[in-house]
Order: sequence, then structure tokens, then C-alpha cells
Amino acid sequence: MRKIGVLGGMGPEATIYFMQQVVDAIDARDDSDHIPLLVDNNTQVPSRIKAILEGGGKDPGPVLAQMAEGLVAAGAEALVMPCNTAHYYADQVATATDAPFLNMVEMSCAEAGKIAPGGKVGLLGSPALQQVGVFEAALADQGLSSVYAAEQGRALATIRSIKAQGPSEFAAHTLSDICAQMVDDGADVICICCTEFSLLASAINARVPMFDALQVLVSASVEYSRLGASSPSVNEGGDAQRSAVAP
Repeated sequence: MRKIGVLGGMGPEATIYFMQQVVDAIDARDDSDHIPLLVDNNTQVPSRIKAILEGGGKDPGPVLAQMAEGLVAAGAEALVMPCNTAHYYADQVATATDAPFLNMVEMSCAEAGKIAPGGKVGLLGSPALQQVGVFEAALADQGLSSVYAAEQGRALATIRSIKAQGPSEFAAHTLSDICAQMVDDGADVICICCTEFSLLASAINARVPMFDALQVLVSASVEYSRLGASSPSVNEGGDAQRSAVAP
């Protein structure tokens, strides 16, 4: 099996959750049946919120590129980054090494296209996603459009609450309210696209189909490690363009 390098620490609990989901995805009889993960749980990655929303923070891009280089040097044969907002810097990660980068945003948009072809996708994530259009190009490639939270401050406050205090019933209620608003605004499917929100995905209610971008990444990581399967969202050989990877 191929070793998967994980650019983590954004946040650390979400990184651990991603790892647990990868473990849970395998019907294992022994340790060797599991996916080998090399994890840089770097809690010192500069704040994506400060850099994107507040405009005064340190650029996370070079740090993420260095993490990618370190993981590949340690033996990683493909890279993943279980943080949606950090995919604003995906090209810097993908071009930092020759290893394939499994792009969670692009794969999630492809998944949304299967669920609601030509529809509107409610993006339940950080306000930074809307501000810099992290999902917009990938949605357009799938013939989809976006719907965002009308009160972005509530989403940001919920992220900060989960980072500080962990998942809570109040956070789940707030996110369910945001989902209801996005459905009222035309969303045909909801994509959970903040890995902090993934921690309480089962407690979020929506009136339309809902899926978690983190789970899309988990499935892709397992598939690539075990099969080297082709994916339209694997950046091969440091090329920022998407290309298929043969087994």
C-alpha cells in the first residue's frame, strides 16, 4: 500500500478525526491491513482566518509547502490536507513536490455534481471560503453554483467555539439553522466543508442531501493507497492541472 502524507494541525482534533476515519474505513484483521499514514500535525501553521479574512496574518502557503516537502522526504507517496480553507493554498502544496496531491475541494465538487447535477451547493464552512472563492472554480467545472451562510459571523463563531471547547449541541443547532437558511436560498445539496464541523456531522440536520468533504477525502485516501486508483482530482507530479493516475 502507498503511504499517505497528511498536512495536519488545522485543527489538531480534526486531523485526529480524519485519521480515525481512515482507520474505521478498513475491514482489518491485522495492523498491516491499515493504510500507512505519515502525519505532520503542525499546530503552528499560520492562521488561515487571519491571513484571508483579516488580512494581517502571516502567509500559510510557504509553511504548507515545507510540510509537503518534509512528508515526501519522509516517504509519503501522495499528499492530503484535511482542511478546506487551506485549499486556497492547494497549488503551492501540489507544486512543492512530485508526489500526487489529492484535492479535497475538487473531489467534493465532483461528489456534489453526482448528487445534484446542475444544482446549487450549500457550503457549510468558513467565511474565508466565500471571500476568496475556494470552491468556485471547481464548482463551475461541474456545472454547479454556490450558496453560502447569510450570517457568516455565526459560522466563524462556531468554528472558534469548536476549536476552543470541542463539539457541542449548541454548535450543531447553529449549523442546522445555517443549513435551513441555505436550503431556503436554493441549495439542493449541503457540503460540510469545514473539518471542525465534520466533528459533529451526524448531529447537523438538513432538509436536502448532505455530505462531508472530509469523508470524501477519507475514501479517496484509502482508494489511492490500496489501489492507486485514477481520480480527476489528483495532481500528479507537482502539476497543478488535474490528471488521472494509473494503478
